[in-house]
Amino acid sequence: MDAKGRVHKYGNNVDTDVIIPARYLNTTDNKELASHCMEDIDKTFVTTVKNGDIMVGGENFGCGSSREHAPIAIKASGISCVIASTFARIFYRNAINIGLPIMECPEASEKIQTGDEVSVDFDSGTIENLTRGETYHALPFPEFIQNIISKGGLINSIKEAK
Repeated sequence: MDAKGRVHKYGNNVDTDVIIPARYLNTTDNKELASHCMEDIDKTFVTTVKNGDIMVGGENFGCGSSREHAPIAIKASGISCVIASTFARIFYRNAINIGLPIMECPEASEKIQTGDEVSVDFDSGTIENLTRGETYHALPFPEFIQNIISKGGLINSIKEAK
């Protein structure tokens, strides 16, 4: 399981209210959530994101409220992986629960820039910046978490295990 795409980069403390503004939380339609993803800090995100693209953030990515809507909006927008220096713990768990691959890697977070082409190997934790010719290393998830993500989230992995 891996990801490869163009990078959309954001800074530190990107909170869930910025990822998906509260005014859109009355919908359960994932495509509707995706259509408003990041709009308060990046009006061009929804028109430039392509399936497979990668989001990069700084420290404390996904801080704020504990809503699952934030990782859902990111995943539904087509983002294949989020790389950050650190994640807020509840966002981290919510991302796994809904099957959004995330990687903690301070070096990648610092060096990767918007528009770079990046490849991620989830099994090894290797992140390659194809634009800059650099390689970074994140700690890969254990096999059971990789399984949850590959099945599209916790609910799907439980259903499949029955």
